[in-house]
Amino acid sequence: MQRVSIARNRIFLSTSYLCRTRAMNTPSTPSTSFLLTPTQASTLPSSSTKFLDTTWFMPNSPRNARQEFEKARIQGAKYFDLDEVASSNELGLKHMMPSSEQFKEACDQLGITKEDSVVLYDVHGVFSSPRALFTFKAFGHPKAFVLNGGLPAWRAAGLSVDESQLLPSGEAIATGASGAYPLPSMDPSIIRSYEQMLENTKRESEDAELVLDARPKARFMGSAPEPRAGLPSGHMPNSVSIPFTDLLTTHQYSHDVPKSGLFTPYLSLSFLTEAHHHHFLCSPTHEWKRETLRRVLIDLLDPKERKGSGGGAKGTEALESGRNGKEVVLNGIVRGEIPIVASCGSGMTACVIWLALHELWAFMHPDRGAEINGGLMRIALYDESWTGYAMRTDSPVMVTV
Repeated sequence: MQRVSIARNRIFLSTSYLCRTRAMNTPSTPSTSFLLTPTQASTLPSSSTKFLDTTWFMPNSPRNARQEFEKARIQGAKYFDLDEVASSNELGLKHMMPSSEQFKEACDQLGITKEDSVVLYDVHGVFSSPRALFTFKAFGHPKAFVLNGGLPAWRAAGLSVDESQLLPSGEAIATGASGAYPLPSMDPSIIRSYEQMLENTKRESEDAELVLDARPKARFMGSAPEPRAGLPSGHMPNSVSIPFTDLLTTHQYSHDVPKSGLFTPYLSLSFLTEAHHHHFLCSPTHEWKRETLRRVLIDLLDPKERKGSGGGAKGTEALESGRNGKEVVLNGIVRGEIPIVASCGSGMTACVIWLALHELWAFMHPDRGAEINGGLMRIALYDESWTGYAMRTDSPVMVTV
């Protein structure tokens, strides 16, 4: 394992604008967004909508996602186990992308058809649901969404929650018609292998893909340990730190104040302040809206930190030249000229970055159909992420001093 120290500089996506959703969009309104509010989700036709609890907890957590689902869930929801609907891995890693056959089998068991709207949620608010969404979109499911704020937001909106106790595994699986879901195919270009990531670490900045790392900054820097015992912290060359929590807004709510008086925090993904949201909705022209959104996105690029082994990843040099340089980087990402790879600890929260970037693209292209990468941006997922990378002794590891 190569371990290299570098000077401390940073580039990251600022999150001062990640505060509001497009509340005015209803499910019937043409939209490129993959997010639904609780109100939007609750008004979808029940006959063609499937709610899936996709909650996942860290391995060191005492909580059990399936048991919590059996105690409380959105009415009619089923449980989608990200660790079970997954391919095997040579390193024994969990929740790797499933095969086409595994995905089809899961949809058949859950009674999902290709025509259904699938609403994915978790009990954190936004944590594991983006990973489930990435999976559905990777296999081409046209109407799949994340419930922004998850089960807590659903409760906070005053919508009903089924708290009847299920027997173990009871109603978690509903067998659908055999063969009802067509065997899908997945675009291999949206997944990166270890070999591809290792090759990327050796490239010069102008040829490298820009890796966005969703882990906490201290783990990225190498100053805090990884949750997995014996795994070194640090980061790959040609990567930058984008902690996924910086892309989320924390809310407080309590659905049982009379009983406990305690408030539970939960997370949502959004990206406009009240002021920017107002300007977007009240803009008299489509072009003015696009210009406003462009300025917001440019402001999200902050050239304070720069990571890499040979001067940084593609596009980071332009950030050093101020606002004009940031416009170049933004345009390059949106046009697919600067390819992005999302990574994290195990391939879970990297999908929060993927979802955030898609939502930003959606605001710039409100008339385009929803696609996994917006039809323009190149955003891939390193499925094994840091755990798979750092477990291999040939991997160069960088730390910030």
